[in-house]
Amino acid sequence: MKLVYMRSIIMLITSIILTTTSLYAEAIWQRPNRRARKQYTSPEVIKAQNDSLNISKQDSTYTLSERNVELVKTPPTNTLQQIDSALAMWRATTAVKAYEEYFNNFVMACEQSDTTANSANMDSVYVARLNALMSPVPLQYNHEVRAAIQRYTSKEFARILGYAYYYFPMIEEELILAELPVELRSLAIIESGLNPLATSRMGAKGLWQFMPFTGKEYGLEINSLVDERCNPRKATRAACQYLKKMYDFYGDWTLAIASYNCGPGNVNKAIIRAGGDPKDYHGSFWDVYSGLPRETRSYVPLFMGATYAFAYHKAHDIELPVPLMPLAVDTVMIDRPMHLEQISSTIDISLELLQMLNPEYRISIIPATTKQYPLTLPTERITDFVINQDSIFAKDSLYLKEYVIHANLEKKRNEAPPATYHTVRKGDTLGAIARKYGRTVKQLMQWNKLKNANALRIGQRLRVSPQ
Repeated sequence: MKLVYMRSIIMLITSIILTTTSLYAEAIWQRPNRRARKQYTSPEVIKAQNDSLNISKQDSTYTLSERNVELVKTPPTNTLQQIDSALAMWRATTAVKAYEEYFNNFVMACEQSDTTANSANMDSVYVARLNALMSPVPLQYNHEVRAAIQRYTSKEFARILGYAYYYFPMIEEELILAELPVELRSLAIIESGLNPLATSRMGAKGLWQFMPFTGKEYGLEINSLVDERCNPRKATRAACQYLKKMYDFYGDWTLAIASYNCGPGNVNKAIIRAGGDPKDYHGSFWDVYSGLPRETRSYVPLFMGATYAFAYHKAHDIELPVPLMPLAVDTVMIDRPMHLEQISSTIDISLELLQMLNPEYRISIIPATTKQYPLTLPTERITDFVINQDSIFAKDSLYLKEYVIHANLEKKRNEAPPATYHTVRKGDTLGAIARKYGRTVKQLMQWNKLKNANALRIGQRLRVSPQ
């Protein structure tokens, strides 16, 4: 097993050590006895020095032991768990702060652009704000884009946009590495509502809604135990490959985005209907609009509306709630089969949270028999996992005994369809329950005849499937 720490943890550990050392030295320097300003020396070394130098009070000097009496005490140290917790807090705080500054910048942009627009005419306000975004993806404005803006700036979408705190830093990182516009992150809002377990009627799945064949075509593993369409980072990388390929072909981001929804075949047909040649076309989505499938005609406007809403939600008096999940996570590579319950039963992390952070494992098993697989953990639990890994591994006979034979794996998978009911526990929210089972809040409210999404009771049983 190889532990994959980001470079930042090394920097943080170094910083903490240096800070602790500096503070300790400063405390020694400020003490009245300046002669105590010596490098820390262990008691054993002090005794050896005393014996060899034979220094005593008769020489009218201090012994080395007396001069270092304060320094014999062990300076304060930080445990690895404390460092992990500090790192987690730093990462979470930094992520939230970075986005808050980003949003506040657009609030100031609104104040500037709105003064030049006719505030009585929201169309001119929207145009000015879209222009201020300066996106590589052309953000045009019309009545469909206006409808999309109004949709995503309604308070019911605030919860969905709030998950951007967790998913967008990772999505932006992959987009930047692929040299693609970061504004493309908004496609994940339209595709899945930032739910890695979202499943469409046609079988598309994950943040980026890949069909099984397309997912495999772009290198995603999909089988009885693993569905990497649900792995946020790997699925994002696959989406980057697809979008880059489409942009290289069309040379226009609006057409590349349209092809993500309906496929290049339908886009090519629309170009031909418009009298163009797909191999050498210089128009945009709006030039072939009428020839595209109905859903695709609204898809690009929805992208523009979601992009606007993410940047300008504060201008509409909408605050994004920080999701109830750890914003700071790290990855451990696993090289042997493991059930997630082996972890949750050993260290302080719930099975539900493990499943949320590792949605690609279909029945909570990491099938690392011939290759390594990633396990995502909250940063503050990384050291706990490493320290207790022997105890975790020792439980494989308990949690994997019914899975070791392939036939048993298939049987278990077939016997474990999505749960029909969920029992509400302390801290549960309807949104979190919906995400866990790949549903929407609206569906859960309909199936359970709920009038208030916030009026859940501990112990209440909720239907989480239509049957």
